[in-house]
Amino acid sequence: MIAEIVAPALGIALSPFPVVPAILLLLTARARENSSAFVVGWTAGVAGAAVLFTLLASAVEITGEPPAWVSWGRVGLGGLLVLLGAGLWRRRGTKADPTWIRALETATWPRALRLGLLLSAANPKILVLVAAGGVAIGSAQPAAAGRAGSIALFTLIASAGVALPPLLRLLAGERILPPLGRAKDWLRLHNTAVVAVVIGLIGIMLVAKGAGGL
Repeated sequence: MIAEIVAPALGIALSPFPVVPAILLLLTARARENSSAFVVGWTAGVAGAAVLFTLLASAVEITGEPPAWVSWGRVGLGGLLVLLGAGLWRRRGTKADPTWIRALETATWPRALRLGLLLSAANPKILVLVAAGGVAIGSAQPAAAGRAGSIALFTLIASAGVALPPLLRLLAGERILPPLGRAKDWLRLHNTAVVAVVIGLIGIMLVAKGAGGL
């Protein structure tokens, strides 16, 4: 159960896609306000989506669906992740930045908040991983308190990636900016490949888990 929650949460946390804007916001005029707003928006988006998928999975269990439904759901979701990872792997090496990345230079905290929310709650790559965690929580936790605790754990881990750059800036000051800049450049270059590997591995794990329950 814990592994089924931690694995997709780590997949989200290790995704370079949201870490790049988290670092770029540290280079803006109001770095503390912008980066904090981005982390808040991201966390709220992940938590809201996790609650939704958990409730959906719980509702299916309550309506008396056979237990095999959960296993088939894992197989289907895992297969989707494997296909998504394979598609991303074929497109690795592309370095074009979306428009919103370039617009971060003049970002304000309300825009950073909205961006964090959209990148988590409206991003298909993130949502499929949140769905994997939500299905695991909703199908395995019978008590509301247990579900709430599992959602909190999932959200905490999934938000660690975007929270780390602001935390390092707070602890180390401007000395951390050059290393973060080099990390940002590496992530922008290898973003697609890293995401493809992470998503593909989690998909394989879900397929294996679902097939074992059939």
